Amino acid sequence: MNIGHASTETGLPVKTIRYYEDIGLVSPDRAANGYRDFDAPQIAQLRLLAQARLMGFSLEECRTLLALEADPTRHSRDVRDLAQQNLVSVREKITNLKALEARLTDLVSKCHGNEAPDCAILDELSASASASR
Repeated sequence: MNIGHASTETGLPVKTIRYYEDIGLVSPDRAANGYRDFDAPQIAQLRLLAQARLMGFSLEECRTLLALEADPTRHSRDVRDLAQQNLVSVREKITNLKALEARLTDLVSKCHGNEAPDCAILDELSASASASR
């Protein structure tokens, strides 16, 4: 299957598939004409990568997942441990996003949003920028 069909089959952009090949996550075969040729196991790897990335796994974690998936002697606890670490990271991101949401909500509430040039949002962002220096 060529890269266009692999993209359609997996939902990954062609550019992403090429990148995954460049960094060694996938290794498609090459047809006689030099084009990439993905077989069923390689499509399965791309699907795994697509889902893992959607779930927030880093590229190195994806590399580990692919290695675990290919290892018939793997221990499920290794996969679970990796997923657990990712879950902790996702929860930290959620906490940070909730704090960001609260700050933005506060900033928006302070802005009159009228025709005047005064803007509490810009004032606070500018004050925050100079305070962090």
